[in-house]
Amino acid sequence: QVQLVESGGGLVQRGGSLRLSCTASGFTDQAYVIGWFRQAPGKERERVSCYVNSDASTYIADSVKGRFTISRDAKNTVYLQMSSLEPEDTAIYYCAAADGVYVGCPPSRHAYEFWGQGTQVSVSS
Repeated sequence: QVQLVESGGGLVQRGGSLRLSCTASGFTDQAYVIGWFRQAPGKERERVSCYVNSDASTYIADSVKGRFTISRDAKNTVYLQMSSLEPEDTAIYYCAAADGVYVGCPPSRHAYEFWGQGTQVSVSS
């Protein structure tokens, strides 16, 4: 059974930085995708970033491009490094996994079968 454990949320001031971590376990092979989504109050869940494990390709949403980066370490932990944070980045951030072979990152949340518990990121002005 695939499990995702998130950590790293918190409260920061505008311009600050946070790093979110998503540790994945239970995959039977290297063909999977880890995505980061966020959901602000009253808004739909938005795809922020994604890492395709089979070829190390990545995706960063235009809304955070230049401020957020995604990476993976050797222990199957995917990091979302967030810099120059703005109050508009305030949301619950979710790590999600899509098991299988993908060319690029699946855009739809419905492609991701497994979800972490979510971590709150709050940016004050």
